[in-house]
Amino acid sequence: MTPEFTHCALHVRDLDQSIAFYQSYCGLGIVKEHGQGDARTVWMAQGDDDRFVLVLLGGGPDRSQGKDDMTHYGFAVPSRADVDAIAERGRREGRLFWEPQEFPPPTGYLCAVKDPSGYIIEFSFGQPLGQNR
Repeated sequence: MTPEFTHCALHVRDLDQSIAFYQSYCGLGIVKEHGQGDARTVWMAQGDDDRFVLVLLGGGPDRSQGKDDMTHYGFAVPSRADVDAIAERGRREGRLFWEPQEFPPPTGYLCAVKDPSGYIIEFSFGQPLGQNR
């Protein structure tokens, strides 16, 4: 038996703000949801592909993370220009956490922004992961 990686679950401070962030920055959409209030849970995925989902659970605390803490979630983008555009948007919105920078393979070119709860979200180009390898 080989386990299959199916989801990552995050407790978020404001579920609606988090949904809007992941839709806008990451292109994720809601594929399932249940519950109400702080018990509301939303599954988000790219398109209708729910083989791997990001599960958002309402009612979580804000997160605080130092610049040297590399804990993050990563999304691949099709080009360096996309990394730069996300960084510029993050800078304008006060979300930029890591400026765009180039790292040796396999890391590639990346930046990171904070989501509404303070989770660090990396956007990379040139990693040998995802559909944009």
